[in-house]
Amino acid sequence: MKTKSLGFIGGGRITKIFLQGFKNQKVAFNSVTVCDTNTETLNKLKKDFPFIETTEKANDAASKEVVFIALHPPVIGETISKLKEVIDKNALVISLAPKFSIQKLSELLGTQRIVRIIPNATSFVNLGYNPVCFSNAIDKSEKEAVLEVLSVLGNTFETEENKLEAYAIASAMHPTCLWVQWNEMEHISKKMGLTEKESREAVYETLKASLELMYNSNLNFAELTDLIPVKPIGENETEIKEILNKKLLGLFEKIKP
Repeated sequence: MKTKSLGFIGGGRITKIFLQGFKNQKVAFNSVTVCDTNTETLNKLKKDFPFIETTEKANDAASKEVVFIALHPPVIGETISKLKEVIDKNALVISLAPKFSIQKLSELLGTQRIVRIIPNATSFVNLGYNPVCFSNAIDKSEKEAVLEVLSVLGNTFETEENKLEAYAIASAMHPTCLWVQWNEMEHISKKMGLTEKESREAVYETLKASLELMYNSNLNFAELTDLIPVKPIGENETEIKEILNKKLLGLFEKIKP
């Protein structure tokens, strides 16, 4: 797969994440073509990744050996159904979106050669946690080739298709629920007299250590939380849990096939 030509249908956030991950590891392909209807989006990508070709014509990207469907679910059906006659029968189609199953994608595209992956923003720094599933039309050697290349983006592993949407919430959506809290801790630290550098270091180093403590100390949750006697937001924990359950489980219902 390393020498293949790549086409991205959609030039948004996830395409940028993939391109940056490939660039970080100096992964080279015969060609990379990105299609998007927004000229400004394409110009920004071209500036950041001079090695790509850009186009507003979906057919140009869909004719490549490996085609990434990098679109939001609401526009996937209408967009890719128009590409059925363009995608080569030997091409590999890799969908980066939830909701659309392999079966549904096969019906829309007229091919069984489909891979689904739920990507993660942390692939931007090659630390993604990216579950993948393959259609039955993908043989073992081709699976290994796909996993080898996508693994440069981070931990890329095969799983059952019916778990992909759960991973979309548990992993892909996870950081955005936490980043705002970490960022606010930095702001609060600076209000109390720490410099920006000191604030960032304090939050970062504590987060790393806290992960080790929670997952590698063999303490149960009650024992873990008992290590710190003062709980500043203890009275709000029930509310926070309710918000997380309502928002994340609600989103999960929306993205299920």
